[in-house]
Amino acid sequence: MTDFILNGIAWGGYVGIFLLMALENIVPPIPSEVIMGLGGMAVARGDMAMVPLVLWGTAGTTAGNYFWYWVGRHLGYQRFRPFVERHGRWLTMEWEDVERLHRFFVHHGGWVVFVFRFMPTFRTIISLPAGITCMPLWRFLVWTFAGSLIWNTILAAAGLYLGSRFGELDRYVGPLAVAITVLIVLGYLWRVVTWKPRAR
Repeated sequence: MTDFILNGIAWGGYVGIFLLMALENIVPPIPSEVIMGLGGMAVARGDMAMVPLVLWGTAGTTAGNYFWYWVGRHLGYQRFRPFVERHGRWLTMEWEDVERLHRFFVHHGGWVVFVFRFMPTFRTIISLPAGITCMPLWRFLVWTFAGSLIWNTILAAAGLYLGSRFGELDRYVGPLAVAITVLIVLGYLWRVVTWKPRAR
């Protein structure tokens, strides 16, 4: 994975960063931590500058998240109902739960999108309900860009600070991402096993 990212950066420079970050949000297994960290290393070597690196990376993040926002917007709130009623067991929710989440997201969606930009896995998933609840596009883009700008700056700065030692960090990013994913899957399976529909 690291070689793929390095080749992408070497091939496209800032455009490569943009494409990798967009792809990372469409295909989550590609870690943004490594992309921006390696970009920070390129800044340390003098091959890139910090400001355009962060701006191109954040633009890519925003573009990738827009993909899932568009999917949610196309799916729509009411069109989601038959799917929920048919697959409620596997979603571990009923339509009443969706309505409650919808009301919450309508009132608090902006800061939720912003905060979730700092969470692995969920930072991509959150774009789907943003689209489903028809959050205004400008608001979604602003909150996504703002949260991503801060997070990507932190990642790039870590790569700049660690320099050639960033490879040591890379050893832990993969296993940590796998561990988090396993915990999420186990939590989901536990919820499926213990979930019961409301009494009618």
